[in-house]
Amino acid sequence: MKSEGFPVPRHIAIIMDGNGRWARRKGLPRIKGHDAAESSIHDCVELCGEIGVEYLTLYAFSTENWSRPRAEVSFIMKLLSRFIRSNIQELDDKNVKLRVTGRISDIPRGPRGDLMDAMEKTGGNTGLNLVLALSYGGRAELRDCFVKIAERVRKGELEPDEITEDTIAGELYNPDIPDPELIIRTSGEQRLSNFLMWESAYSEFYFTPVLWPDFNREELEKALGEYGSRGRRFGGLSD
Repeated sequence: MKSEGFPVPRHIAIIMDGNGRWARRKGLPRIKGHDAAESSIHDCVELCGEIGVEYLTLYAFSTENWSRPRAEVSFIMKLLSRFIRSNIQELDDKNVKLRVTGRISDIPRGPRGDLMDAMEKTGGNTGLNLVLALSYGGRAELRDCFVKIAERVRKGELEPDEITEDTIAGELYNPDIPDPELIIRTSGEQRLSNFLMWESAYSEFYFTPVLWPDFNREELEKALGEYGSRGRRFGGLSD
């Protein structure tokens, strides 16, 4: 699939980084950076829907983020509820299907209920899958995956020598979601930070110094243009 002259990935994943630095540079409290990030989400969802991206995964809250100051975590959880409640009708109208990856049981009851309601409301939609990575960690996902496989072995449903890469992939949080072709990280950091560690084996990475609240439609188009200029051979011969 192509749009505006570049190939369109089926799945884009974004590490949304730099909210705190954005706020600090403007002399604002850190939480204001999280608040300002919503417009960037709108831009990315809108563009991905327009050009035919099937999956957009946003790294919204990691397993490590629980160690942040309690007031900041509480604000982020309230912001999550507010985002869902204020945007769910528009997402539904645009045929967006909301999904979650991560340990959703860790999310407090209020925002977790809002998530469940939103997923039910949009469950029949056939457009962009908007996947929120919440209480998500790549190591946690692999640990949970291996526990499920070990339980199958214990029950005699699976022999150890029958375990394949497909077995592992099938026990991840969302086995039906294809691996991301493109992973974007904002704010200038150049690392995965425990994000989609199994799924990113053959992903293309795009790092930008732009802080997440400033990552708009134009910045996403730049990332897509860069992605389109690369040859993806998966270990095959060079041209």
